[in-house]
Amino acid sequence: MRATLFALLLSLASAAGYALAAVAQSRLAAGGGSTRTLVARPLWWWAVGLNAAGALTHVAALHHGPLTLVQPLGALTLVAALPVGAYYERRRVSRTEWRGALWTLGGLVGLVAVVGPAAPGDALSLPEALSVAAVTAAGIAVLVRRAGRGLGLATASGVASGVASALTQTVTASLARELPGGPLTWWQTALLAVLVSVFATGGLLLSQAAFRGGLAAPLAVVNLANPAVAAVIGVALLGETFRAGPVGWLVAAVAGAVAARGVLLLTAGHPVAVPAPRAAETDPRPVTP
Repeated sequence: MRATLFALLLSLASAAGYALAAVAQSRLAAGGGSTRTLVARPLWWWAVGLNAAGALTHVAALHHGPLTLVQPLGALTLVAALPVGAYYERRRVSRTEWRGALWTLGGLVGLVAVVGPAAPGDALSLPEALSVAAVTAAGIAVLVRRAGRGLGLATASGVASGVASALTQTVTASLARELPGGPLTWWQTALLAVLVSVFATGGLLLSQAAFRGGLAAPLAVVNLANPAVAAVIGVALLGETFRAGPVGWLVAAVAGAVAARGVLLLTAGHPVAVPAPRAAETDPRPVTP
């Protein structure tokens, strides 16, 4: 009971960390500027630190509590970010935004609930990890090129973060000597660690760019794409399956539709910034008396 309660508290702390990081990134995105400019700002490093803290507390929560409890609570990031973001924008959260958040939250919980976790030690082999990394890199490039704004960038960010998690699982299993087929050599493990760093950093930068279109809808898409990619990798390569067989697949499909409706509501509910009126232009023609 104590372990479960501790996992609950860690999960809530993780969601709060991710939410504060998203709000900080959204504020940075609203101010514009290049990546070099962002790196020079203290708020950027606060966002990086909060993201790292959120990831660490999430891992700790998984250590102390069941996946069925910890993963759904991670979706609270969106619910926590809405009022915080609205506070800094000096406005109230609209009713449509709350409805969108609840729809998205319900879809996320439904999706996570039917995905069966891999057995301990199950992880991608080196060839599988490299193949996933190559396919993901190509997919992200297409998303950025053809849908290089708003929700397209948010999708790419969630995909990158999901793959980084899968590769981290392989590195961890190799270091613990639990990887199927035996541990990797030091240079193979180092190569995967570099790929983890690349995809994690890429996910962070892509989400930063996505937040230029607002906070709620891009954050919802990031939170959706991450577990969706993990589910695809788990089902396709790790032997995972949806619980309850065909019913589980149906629940997953319905959950995806529910979450998609939530994203649409969040997109519609975010107030559009009204541009400042231009100063009256001076007529260059001379005034004739």
